[in-house]
Amino acid sequence: MNRRALVTAGTGGIGLETAVGLAAAGYAVTVVGRDAARGGSAVERINAVGTAAEARFVTVDLASLSEVRDLADRVTADGALSVLVNNVGAMFDDRRVTPDGIEASFALNHLSPYLLTELLLPALRAGAPSRVVNVTSGSVRIPTGRIDTAEQQGGYYGLHAYGRAKLANLAYTLDLAQRLKGDGISVFAADPGGAVTTMTTGTMSSSRVVAPWLRPFWPLVHKAFQRTTSGTPAQAARSSVVSARRPTSARSSPSTAD
Repeated sequence: MNRRALVTAGTGGIGLETAVGLAAAGYAVTVVGRDAARGGSAVERINAVGTAAEARFVTVDLASLSEVRDLADRVTADGALSVLVNNVGAMFDDRRVTPDGIEASFALNHLSPYLLTELLLPALRAGAPSRVVNVTSGSVRIPTGRIDTAEQQGGYYGLHAYGRAKLANLAYTLDLAQRLKGDGISVFAADPGGAVTTMTTGTMSSSRVVAPWLRPFWPLVHKAFQRTTSGTPAQAARSSVVSARRPTSARSSPSTAD
């Protein structure tokens, strides 16, 4: 029986490289995204290295919680799932809301992967030993003090909103790892480090993603950011691929993966 893997936001960048790595390791991979053309190109590339069943693409807007539920129903109907990689992530230079009325960064970076994971637990139990890999970020260090609300009070700054959402998802990941002990599901937080992606070359080119007091220093901040995000998506995907293939503990640090 084929080992099945699901990779969200898997049609480009780190997500696509993760899907390629899993396909090369023998997984039957399904990638999720919004753009059918990108999805078709991704499937072609994955199939070029795949050794299991042909890859599939599913069109889903992960900002919509109803579409996340539909995706979970579809994946569950297909049977046991061996690997779930929650790769989806997004940062914005202005405040946006989803069709559900939720701040978009929080929805995409935390609520969407949280809901999808919870709904797919039966399929992951059926595929045990199985793995959940939540892609985290060094931005979790940005929030300070108590976090009593999903959104930071006093203004919207994209990098701060991204960091808060990623921190919420990391907390969920750690809790899930404890909750699923003994269930045959290993849970990982995989930090890809910095890479040249649409987000790092797009949204992070705007000084509006940081607080106003930092904006006068934006040229220096942006230059430092570029130095830390100069890796390739393939390099950045390595932590997710290693975590998905070699679950040695309930939580794994990419720095110890080889």
